[in-house]
Amino acid sequence: MADRNTPAIPVIALTGYLGAGKTTLLNHVLRAPGARIGVVINDFGELNVDAGLVTGQVDEPVSIAGGCICCLPDEGGLDDALEKLADPKLALDAIIIEASGVAEPSAISRMIRFSGVERIRHGGVVDVIDAAEHFDTVDTGNAPPLRYGAASLVVVNKLDRIAGHARSEALARVEARVRELNPDAYVVGAVAGRVDPRLLYDVSDGGESGQMSFRELLLDEAVGGHDEHHDHVHATAVTVGGDGAVDPGPLIDLLEQPPQGVYRIKGTVAIGKRHYLVNVVGTSVHVATAPASSGDSHLVAIGTHLDTEDVRARLEEVLRPAREKVAAAGMRRLQRLRRASI
Repeated sequence: MADRNTPAIPVIALTGYLGAGKTTLLNHVLRAPGARIGVVINDFGELNVDAGLVTGQVDEPVSIAGGCICCLPDEGGLDDALEKLADPKLALDAIIIEASGVAEPSAISRMIRFSGVERIRHGGVVDVIDAAEHFDTVDTGNAPPLRYGAASLVVVNKLDRIAGHARSEALARVEARVRELNPDAYVVGAVAGRVDPRLLYDVSDGGESGQMSFRELLLDEAVGGHDEHHDHVHATAVTVGGDGAVDPGPLIDLLEQPPQGVYRIKGTVAIGKRHYLVNVVGTSVHVATAPASSGDSHLVAIGTHLDTEDVRARLEEVLRPAREKVAAAGMRRLQRLRRASI
């Protein structure tokens, strides 16, 4: 039986057709200093993950043979890999499954959600799109591809292959098609998979200023000074603390309807005599009981193009101590989310 006080590890599905840039994106986020990431590699074709970035962080990358992971004879192959990587001794920040180009995002998402492995939670589906080739190879019909429906984050990659003046139009075209099927998907443009790792998982800045400086240097080098032209996706984090137990109603409203531009929310919140861990990725909400020693409440909202003052005000409102007895309706909503998260 898993320790209920051990935070669940997010499992992120990384999908996209062959050549879209999945492995490039994966190698980029693995380079975040201090990150401890488990990787599940599907041996379908040559994925060329930089194993040197994984080895040393975990014992070794876990490889699933046999083609598309959603077509395995049973789910044992994936569950075995997740079971190994979810070992608390590894203390991983996240697990990323890099799927083959023919894997359906919805099938992989279901396999994660209904996995029998404890200590994990669904961490979102990141679908990588080749901006230059997408409408000639993937989205070629009248109706948008079903894969859009499963994505929590769509990365429109390789924008450098499109003339500068046409990039915004290309990004808008993809986003419009995604919105036809999935109005809640988070869509960003990028070059060479350079997406801020904080959009995917919790990146530790480390306890030494040198580590922080190295991380900033790494990101700045990747940006090349052209953030406004989608060369690199920068995320912004807004952190707010509070003391005292809060009303669960406004908290759940925030988790289910985050402020504009927010993709992830995480934190620990005191409600009544208990503490709860909350995590939001896109429209997926996860609530779990936290140790009583968790300390004061705090929430972190992460996203792009945020109105930071508005986001901060929303978080502060949620963390304001409850003045009256917690309403039963709010507690019922909280418990429904917690049961759904198990």
